[in-house]
Amino acid sequence: MKIIYNKYLPPKGYVAINICGIIFARSRYNPLSERTICHETIHTRQIAELLVVIFYLWYGIEWIVRLIQYRSKQEAYRNISFEREAYANDQDDTYLKRRKLYAFIGYLKGV
Repeated sequence: MKIIYNKYLPPKGYVAINICGIIFARSRYNPLSERTICHETIHTRQIAELLVVIFYLWYGIEWIVRLIQYRSKQEAYRNISFEREAYANDQDDTYLKRRKLYAFIGYLKGV
């Protein structure tokens, strides 16, 4: 997995962002923790499952729904099904070996 450290991506307040399987991380977090790498690797699997474009469309639409639901950008972000799956499993380095296809669907709630 390619990691690019820089001072522009992700937005301030975040450690890393996964764009099409490439991790962009703030330079101050070099090197990334194993937990963050695991989290972003889960996103890479989600992106591949949904053929990139569908992943980003779904992510954006779900974020808007969650923003209306929670009225907080941070709460909206933390409750996106993709993020819920990644945060719930980013400490388990064997998770992707047993993860079922479209597992993020099990993390949809309150929609």
